[in-house]
Amino acid sequence: MNKRTHSAIPRRKEERILVLQGGGALGAYQAGVYETLAAAGEMPHWVAGISIGAINAALIAGNPPDRRVQRLHDFWDAVTSSSALFVPPVAPPVELRSAFNDASAAMGATFGLPGFFSPRVPAAPFQLPGTAGALSFYDTAPLRTTLERLVDFDLLNSGSTRLSVGAVDVRTGNFAYFDTINQRLDARHIMASGALPPGFPPIEIDGELYWDGGLVSNTPLQYVLDQPEVANRLVFQVDLFVAEGPVPTNLVQVAEREKDIRFSSRTRLNTTNALARHALTQAARRLVAKLPPNLASDPDLQALKAASREAAVTVVHLIYRRKRYESQSKDFEFSRLSMQEHWQAGCADTAHTLSHPDWRARTPPQDGVHVFDLTRSRMPHPSKARS
Repeated sequence: MNKRTHSAIPRRKEERILVLQGGGALGAYQAGVYETLAAAGEMPHWVAGISIGAINAALIAGNPPDRRVQRLHDFWDAVTSSSALFVPPVAPPVELRSAFNDASAAMGATFGLPGFFSPRVPAAPFQLPGTAGALSFYDTAPLRTTLERLVDFDLLNSGSTRLSVGAVDVRTGNFAYFDTINQRLDARHIMASGALPPGFPPIEIDGELYWDGGLVSNTPLQYVLDQPEVANRLVFQVDLFVAEGPVPTNLVQVAEREKDIRFSSRTRLNTTNALARHALTQAARRLVAKLPPNLASDPDLQALKAASREAAVTVVHLIYRRKRYESQSKDFEFSRLSMQEHWQAGCADTAHTLSHPDWRARTPPQDGVHVFDLTRSRMPHPSKARS
């Protein structure tokens, strides 16, 4: 194991961390976010991801800064190339767009995606029980080839940009993080983070099988917040599902709403927990200051003082807001048209955030948890989100 220590990380005024949620086809939004952050000079020191977020994170950490955006384009152009011939000269009218998206999703589910996955032949029920072929509908060998082509794993493991990806141990059900600060990563670790069953097979690493980290938590935010601090932290949390949404009126909308709630809830929970934890930390600090000097060497007091050392954390929420013609297929609808829209939405939301007066007036805090969610005003009211 290529073990590194936290002390090896240089202390910075503010450590920038890019946290990327899972969300399949919606991941192009994250690419747009990164492109705009990079153009503004907000290069991350650390990237953490789950599922499609892990793939985007590897493309970022595994390439030099001047090639990252191009590599993101290479990946997203490749996986949407099968639909490129079906891109209409102008976007279909809203009345037809939902049908277009559903047809695109069905095409990908039937024939697979170039450089990503292909249908199993023979199908899983006809495969030998216990083999990878019997455990999934698709073969993800094409993804491994794509990652090895687009990601420089020597650079990824060099320590220049830290990378963390999450997966779930199939046998124990426990969450596992693969982190370049602790071990050397390769294509298997990235694939494991995105191995969503029953579509994709589990990935074997050191004798254990792993599935998509989104089965336990769709965001690595808590993992990031739990790591020992080397500086104040600026976290760009990029989510692909929004918690707030309209009350469904049919079963198709029920499926979408359930998915949004399930995959978005951990982000708000983790942020709330971080705020509560910091309040307790501040109270502990005040209590320690009030205690008499003769307790200074008490082991319990020393433990309390150690636990109450916490740097400032700033969390910037960048959340993809659904289009009104999108449905429950939005995370597996890989049309070139939708990919381009998601990418541009990421660019626009990030540009809006970085130019917002509240952000421009910000100074790096010395303590506390500070949250910015500056694109909420751009989201339609839930009752008006569907026609």
